[in-house]
Amino acid sequence: MYRVIAYPLTRILRALVITALKDTTSSYRVEAHCKLLCSSSPGLLRQFQRMSSESSKPITRVLFCGPHFPASHNYTMEYLQSYPFIKVDAVPIDEIRDVIGNYDICVVKNMILNLDIIARANKMKLIMQFGVGLEGVDIDAATKHGIGVARIPSDYTGNAISCAEMAIYLMLSLLRKQHEMQVSIKEKKLGDPAGDTLLGKTVFILGYGNIGVHLAKRLRPFGVKILATKRSWHSFKSDNGNGAHDEVVDEKATHEDILKFASHADIVAGIVDNTFISSMKKGALIINIARGGLLDYDAVLDHLKSGHLGGLGTDVAWKEPFDPDNTILKFPNVIMTPHVAGVTEYSYRSMAKVVGDVALQLHSGASMNGGLEFVN
Repeated sequence: MYRVIAYPLTRILRALVITALKDTTSSYRVEAHCKLLCSSSPGLLRQFQRMSSESSKPITRVLFCGPHFPASHNYTMEYLQSYPFIKVDAVPIDEIRDVIGNYDICVVKNMILNLDIIARANKMKLIMQFGVGLEGVDIDAATKHGIGVARIPSDYTGNAISCAEMAIYLMLSLLRKQHEMQVSIKEKKLGDPAGDTLLGKTVFILGYGNIGVHLAKRLRPFGVKILATKRSWHSFKSDNGNGAHDEVVDEKATHEDILKFASHADIVAGIVDNTFISSMKKGALIINIARGGLLDYDAVLDHLKSGHLGGLGTDVAWKEPFDPDNTILKFPNVIMTPHVAGVTEYSYRSMAKVVGDVALQLHSGASMNGGLEFVN
């Protein structure tokens, strides 16, 4: 009798589980859950009751805006794959206006969220960035509609470290003449070009924040002189908790002294305008891993043409995605990377965990304060 009854029960439970989960999870996960339920008789009903309870909860929906930075939504989906009551979608930007009302959390990425779109976010509890940049979000509109706006601080996720390493990569690529090296390989030339070293260079870090701190710490072993400016040094701690000390900076000043520092630097890491570039040493390099739109395109192009600017290494562009046929990319002393300074396994896995934990907190009714910095 036991065998006759047990087999139909297993099939019934399998069907019930598939029905309960068909709208909230993938077929792969349904199959996995069915195997788990049907493999052990003693815990069968108990496990089914737990899953039925979970499937009856409302779905918490997380919206990732657009297809770019795919590791952000892919890693978040992976982190949440054991929680069928959290649904993560990456939606094309031109469809977001029509569907944003269905979501509880929005990860904005590089989309512009204006008043019109935010007004449609009827269920939204949180707009956040997968990183720190929130310049595309109308924070006042979000506040007016009762939606929190937050970023993920860069100091403990590995994002600042990743960006600092990218800045050094761009410096070395320009100094060692990466483009010319590729030409030499194609032409089967050896021992050419003659590059340069970081050793003995003066590097000016314009804006000594989290990334600047990590950059200075990593530049020190290269034998460089480090200049840095910050709006105010009064609140800056000598050890900010990540092991980087302001003693690695040789000369510190406020932003009133940026033009003086510009005239002394061989390499400048930061956002600059025409006046700044004109004040730089002839042949100096600019490294930009911050905001492409704030870098003066015409000034950079003019100074590259005149030879006053020795090179540009940038991870961000004036308009993204950037036109690969743009004139500025034809210069051999210009290196552009596709906005990947912070896109590393370490930093993106860390930030995916923050997004996932926040979604779980919202779903359970807990405070959404894990790993976020709210700006409203």
